[in-house]
Amino acid sequence: MGKLCSLRNLFVLSLALNASFLMRVMYKEGLGHSINDIFMNKREGCLLVSSSSSSPCATATATDTETDEDKIVNLDHGDPTMYENYWKQNGDKTTIVIPGWQSLSYFSDAKSLCWFLEPEFAKQVVRLHQVVGNAVTEDRYVIVGTGSTQLYQAALYALSDHQSDEPTSIVSAAPYYSSYPAITDCVKSGLHKWEGDAHKFKKPGPFIELVTSPNNPDGFIRQSVVNRTGGVLIHDLAYYWPQYTPITNKPADHDLMLFTVSKCTGHAGMRIGWALVKDRVVAQKMVKYIELTSIGVSKDSQLRAAKVLEAVSDSSGKEVCERDSFFKFAFHSLEQRWKQLREAVKKSGSFSLPEFSSGHCSFLKRDFELQPAFAWLKCEGEIEDCEGFLRSKKMITRSGKHFGVSPKYVRISMLDRDAMYNLFLSRLSAIRL
Repeated sequence: MGKLCSLRNLFVLSLALNASFLMRVMYKEGLGHSINDIFMNKREGCLLVSSSSSSPCATATATDTETDEDKIVNLDHGDPTMYENYWKQNGDKTTIVIPGWQSLSYFSDAKSLCWFLEPEFAKQVVRLHQVVGNAVTEDRYVIVGTGSTQLYQAALYALSDHQSDEPTSIVSAAPYYSSYPAITDCVKSGLHKWEGDAHKFKKPGPFIELVTSPNNPDGFIRQSVVNRTGGVLIHDLAYYWPQYTPITNKPADHDLMLFTVSKCTGHAGMRIGWALVKDRVVAQKMVKYIELTSIGVSKDSQLRAAKVLEAVSDSSGKEVCERDSFFKFAFHSLEQRWKQLREAVKKSGSFSLPEFSSGHCSFLKRDFELQPAFAWLKCEGEIEDCEGFLRSKKMITRSGKHFGVSPKYVRISMLDRDAMYNLFLSRLSAIRL
């Protein structure tokens, strides 16, 4: 018995010595985190190794003593968390229960052109467009995708010249969406190649022009700019909803139009988008691409998205009070944020913003200026690197160089939570050059 106790004591002593040695090594290496710190960060899904790490995990866990002055304001991404306030109050309207036996098959409708498209999702897409009046759905094929990114890739696959020895040129007028170049060339396909600013495009041969309207990043309404034959258009209308821009009396009527749930309702995590396609052959090729890359799209996400779109349409009725209307909530939220931003920019005197014209919205029955999901901010004066300057003030934005223009510009998300957006306003208004 005495020998057993001695062995146990020796084992405990060994553990204590090893733990002490580990802590000394961590301290010498400048890591200096407590066991509790490590445990807490591991529980959050990542082991915190260095406080200077560029990993998202490094900033995921804020300490209780962190002040507003210490916080990093990250408005680089368009994460639409502004919409949480509405859905917390109205979330019960979108609750669904999916039985364990449901969604087992790959197929939603084996006889349909888009065989993985849930009929209820297609129904609610058509209904929402009819309610808002922003796009023609008659004589169109509805194609569902894992967000508009997959649909964009599917459209490139469908519209590129598969018989040509040269890749089809892909262009968009600058400032263009910063992810277009990377998405276009990520797999170095021989079918297509990014060629940059559509204003400067002179290369002969077939081309595809991307028309983003309202535009990401600057928010303006866009038309195609390449004035010659041999090209086709993809209209990215992710932001063509009444919280961002007036909806005209004439619905958008283009051959291929892309939309996404994330920009419409704020549910980015669903990863659901849709395309309205006029040509059957193009629609078939898009479906084939999605079949090859992901064998369809999550049925569960489609069913939840259908319920959300249904709730949005229901909230747009005349008998619904204003506080329950999704689009009116979103409109007033952005209206207030843009007013606050312009006041902060004026107070600082160090920046400028685009000026937008006013238009009449057939859906909201009122006139208003564009109020985009992103602010296209310009650093005035001698500052050439606006992103770097704001980063020095603990504000993370996305430089204009990623959008094909001067780094004096930055893109700033207008859709973050209230606390983060208000902190951004406070910091920006205090800057003096």
